[in-house]
Amino acid sequence: MDKKEIYKMLEEIEEPMLGVDIVNLGLVYEVCVKDDKDVEIVMTTRNEDCMLADYIALSAREHLAGQMGNLEHIDIKMVSAPKWTQDRMSKYAKYLLDL
Repeated sequence: MDKKEIYKMLEEIEEPMLGVDIVNLGLVYEVCVKDDKDVEIVMTTRNEDCMLADYIALSAREHLAGQMGNLEHIDIKMVSAPKWTQDRMSKYAKYLLDL
């Protein structure tokens, strides 16, 4: 298992309000594969008061666990700094959102 594989799986998780995946939105700050059974993901939401933060984190955790049954520990850290901006979005996400 490597970072690219984890990022690819996280691209299947949509931010519910925008309908664009969390990777292309730039919400995933870091993926750290500690060994073949432990993964740490540092991510954020579009704003600090986002009521969907727990939902997004749970969706990511459940999706990874379902796709990779060998994972023993999936640590998802939701952070508020650095603050998310549209500059973090990929060209693809900006295209989808007509920005």
